[in-house]
Amino acid sequence: MSSARPSSAPSDTAADTASSAPRQVTILLFSDNYETRDAVRAAVGRRPARDVEVVGWHECATGPAVVTEVEQGDFDLLILDGESAPVGGLGLTRQLKNEVFNCPPVLVLTGRPQDGWLAAWSQAEAAVPHPLDPIVLANTVADLARRAR
Repeated sequence: MSSARPSSAPSDTAADTASSAPRQVTILLFSDNYETRDAVRAAVGRRPARDVEVVGWHECATGPAVVTEVEQGDFDLLILDGESAPVGGLGLTRQLKNEVFNCPPVLVLTGRPQDGWLAAWSQAEAAVPHPLDPIVLANTVADLARRAR
C-alpha cells in the first residue's frame, strides 16, 4: 500500500507555493516599424502562458539603442525584428551573442519560414516568421521565458 499523498491534496511547502507563481519577465523589443512592435505586444499580451507574466516592455527602434540597452539593462528576453533596416535583427542577434556576456535568449522575427537557417546562423534561440501568428509567438515567448536566466 502506498503512503503517497494524492495529487489533489493541498501542498504545505513554500517551494510548491513559489513554483505556482508565474515567471515574471521583462522583454526588450526591437523593430524600426512601430506597427510590428504593436503587433508583437498585442500577440504576446501580458500573460503569454499561465506560468509566464510579462511585467515590462522596453522598445527600441535602432540597432545602436538595442546594444546600449542590452549592455546596461537587465532583460529576460529579447525580441528582434530581422526585417528592420538599416540594421536587421539577425545581424544584431549575432553581434549581441558574440559581444555581450550572458546575453539573454533571443527570438528573431524572420521574413519567411524559409529563413530559419538565418536565425540559426545568428545564434538566436528561436525564430517566428512574418506574418506573425499570435499563438505561435505567445507560445515561443513563454517557452523562452521559462528557460531564461
